[in-house]
Amino acid sequence: MKWDDYDAALFDLDGVLTPTAEVHMRAWQAMFIDFLTKRGVGEPYQESDYFDYIDGKPRYDGVRAFLKSRGIQLADGEPTDTPDTETVCGLGNRKNEFFSSVLHDDGVEAYPGSVALLDHLHERGVKVAVVSSSRNAPAVLEAAGLAERFDVVVDGEVAAAKGLEGKPSGATYVFGAEQLGSSLERTVVLEDAISGVEAGRDGGFGLVVGVDRGVGADRLLASGADIVVADLAELI
Repeated sequence: MKWDDYDAALFDLDGVLTPTAEVHMRAWQAMFIDFLTKRGVGEPYQESDYFDYIDGKPRYDGVRAFLKSRGIQLADGEPTDTPDTETVCGLGNRKNEFFSSVLHDDGVEAYPGSVALLDHLHERGVKVAVVSSSRNAPAVLEAAGLAERFDVVVDGEVAAAKGLEGKPSGATYVFGAEQLGSSLERTVVLEDAISGVEAGRDGGFGLVVGVDRGVGADRLLASGADIVVADLAELI
């Protein structure tokens, strides 16, 4: 890895910097199992559903994609819908309650290899930002002790405020590079989700690194990753 060829690195959060992808997986599973059980319809929720329909996408887009896979139609509703409202937004908010509860009870620690890479990039003067679909990104960064390492965080709240299309669109990553003052050609994207890798590929970045936390190296490469690692320490 020749970091001298790059000026900036854009990190997805869940599954790249922190193991919160596992927390998200558990929260989505609990919410959808409860939803499908109460309705008594549709194929049961499978672990692969997370990777196929939800991983890396904005929360409500993940709900829509999963419901479509089961042939279930719900009204979109509004972001202010309560978690017990049977709308797309209501289900998304219900999932967030599960996530917040687990994060509060269990906490989160950053991957040691990811922290080592952040230290390495800091020493080399490579600028860094977080680009995450999650609206919980600031809370996760704070809980993991990483908040002070990133002056630029492009999360779900920022994307909504700026009208940026979520992953697999490359819009949020392009915005992150702009905030760092880096050209796309000299910016690296680091992603563990298929939708995020596609965003990096379609955004025209200099390098897209797939981080295999369960999706599978073959799928990440097929989606546009230039290289795949199991741990970010491999990039030092």
